[in-house]
Amino acid sequence: MTRVVVGALVRDGQVLLVHRRPEKHVHPDRWDVPGGVMEAGESELEALERELREELGVQVVVGAASHLCRMSVGHADDRATLSAWLVPEWDGTPANVAPEEHDDLRWFDLAELPPPPHVIVREALLRAVGEPS
Repeated sequence: MTRVVVGALVRDGQVLLVHRRPEKHVHPDRWDVPGGVMEAGESELEALERELREELGVQVVVGAASHLCRMSVGHADDRATLSAWLVPEWDGTPANVAPEEHDDLRWFDLAELPPPPHVIVREALLRAVGEPS
């Protein structure tokens, strides 16, 4: 089974989302939290650290990250486990360093988040930062 990890960078009541390119196979043309497929032998935090470095050019402060939720996603013939993390601290300035994956990134107020691909991740994020869902 494929294992996916995503991280919600949060600052000043806002969350950073990336816009998935329209030609992407999974969730095309949607705003989502950044992340990707875990590599063999990686822990979730190792994968989170690598994915956010590769996609945003930031270094996660691992000790500050906290787990939000884990869920099964996808179709019956193509299931994946998705693990979402809250990332309140990082080093560097987030930038789109993976233009083959995303065509934009933007900070959103929690009250104005676009429709999410995964409602459970959104609800866990809103609970974690103290906003009503």
